[in-house]
Amino acid sequence: MYHYDATDKAIVQARVRQFRGQTERFLAGQLSEDDFRPLRLQNGLYIQRHAPMLRIAIPYGLLSSTQLRTLADITGRYDRGTGHFTTRQNLQLNWIELPKVPDILEQLASVEMHAIQTSGNCIRNITTDQFAGIAEDEIADPRPWAEVLRQWSTFHPEFAYLPRKFKVAISGSLDDRAAIRVHDMGLQLVKNDAGEIGFTVYAGGGLGRTPLIGQKMIDFLPWQHLLTYSEALVRVYNRYGRRDNPYKARIKILVKAIGSEEFARQVEEEWLHIKDGPNTLTAEEVARVANQFAPPAYAAYPASTSTLASIAAQHNDKAFSRWLERNVHAHKVPGYAAVTLSLKTPGAAPGDATVAQMEAAAALADEFSFGELRVTHEQNLVLADVPHKDLHAVWQRAKASGLASANIGLLADMIVCPGGDFCSLANAKSLPIAAAIHERFADLDYLFDIGDLELNISGCMNSCGHHHLGAIGILGVDKHGEEWYQITLGGAQGNAARIGEVIGRSFAAAEIPDVIERMIETYLAQRHADESFKDTVARIGLPPFREAAYRKNEPTGEPVHG
Repeated sequence: MYHYDATDKAIVQARVRQFRGQTERFLAGQLSEDDFRPLRLQNGLYIQRHAPMLRIAIPYGLLSSTQLRTLADITGRYDRGTGHFTTRQNLQLNWIELPKVPDILEQLASVEMHAIQTSGNCIRNITTDQFAGIAEDEIADPRPWAEVLRQWSTFHPEFAYLPRKFKVAISGSLDDRAAIRVHDMGLQLVKNDAGEIGFTVYAGGGLGRTPLIGQKMIDFLPWQHLLTYSEALVRVYNRYGRRDNPYKARIKILVKAIGSEEFARQVEEEWLHIKDGPNTLTAEEVARVANQFAPPAYAAYPASTSTLASIAAQHNDKAFSRWLERNVHAHKVPGYAAVTLSLKTPGAAPGDATVAQMEAAAALADEFSFGELRVTHEQNLVLADVPHKDLHAVWQRAKASGLASANIGLLADMIVCPGGDFCSLANAKSLPIAAAIHERFADLDYLFDIGDLELNISGCMNSCGHHHLGAIGILGVDKHGEEWYQITLGGAQGNAARIGEVIGRSFAAAEIPDVIERMIETYLAQRHADESFKDTVARIGLPPFREAAYRKNEPTGEPVHG
């Protein structure tokens, strides 16, 4: 993984000192709230419903065990013992005391971490695939390119005050696991007929109040021009994006207003002025960064040493076999696998990890995965390099720490924002809805029968829970001061990204588990063999599910058993 050089360290430490002085002046009454607000946002500090919230950057979701232990220590020392991993591969702490924030930032800097540009109208944390570098379908490792973009965008003076926030995601695999089509700028690594690396560039994607799928700007951008083209694209947005209305300030509104072809033309025109300028990448610079992502010292296991089926047969344990099926993923190196540690334990908020769980995950990384972890868009953790021979031991240790729920990709693997329990922007609570659904669908046999199903919950239109992309999406809405919930169906991320459709009027909170149950029963009755929920919705349309959702004669109120 990338390690700071002297310049990186000096920049981050200078920012810590700067913010310490700004905080002291604010607390002394020498800075007004209006003056302090942009300063704290530049350092990831929000004022939420109950307390300040600090969002800590985890660039492209990659963590060392030392960094995770530091996050655990900060969580225990300055928060209430639980941190929240987000869909942007960051960590949020929801109970921070403002005077302590500079101390937290100083401790983060000691392990090459920060909270810079995790908020505010700037280029945010660059995200990518949690299986970057190890995926079998990978065209090229996206992490070096994400790091190049991070270095370019951090403190970029021209883009410190954009019309609105700007999010970038990059995918290096045939199967997009970074949701690039719903980002302000999405980058897909590709190879041309000559085998040269480049990027397909998308722009104007995003969720929130006006969800839109990103539009293709250029089919093949040579890698040398990644920064110059990105600069031209952001520059056009910065010049013409609306600043008069925060609801229409995102790049997606600009692209939609003038059309994707015209926007791409303007970017091309701007690019011609800087195309071969100082930000043109060289092979030497790319190699400098890429060398920090060299593969670890893998053991040489014969390709036929073991399979997941043979490992399951050795132990003859149904729970272990289920975990292998759902939480263990293919690896391009023979004899290794990637393991997802589930942060979706019933009774806990999805994406939350306790201090003990963070420390346990760090210990697992040290012992079994070269001391590194990944944060996923689905709010889980990944051990990317686990030998097959150690899978049973990892499962046992993870199970003891509440990190081995065999639910990855299932209905219980919900993406959920903090909602009204914490966020001052939320219209409704998300976490109680997730808990009620967890309780209703408590039978793991039934969840396995249902199969792959993305259920996402957002507490407001900002869509931090990615409800638009869920096969089932739940959105909290305010109706005359009361919390209600709108249902969307048919959303999807990945190569065939699409926005879910609203099925009709919203539901009271108490109705949601029954509504979900009736729609699941409709799916089970209508599906073809091996057909997923979203594929059944695409085949038969919304009407059967809408009819089931609004039918009220079969609520059980009890946990579902297959």
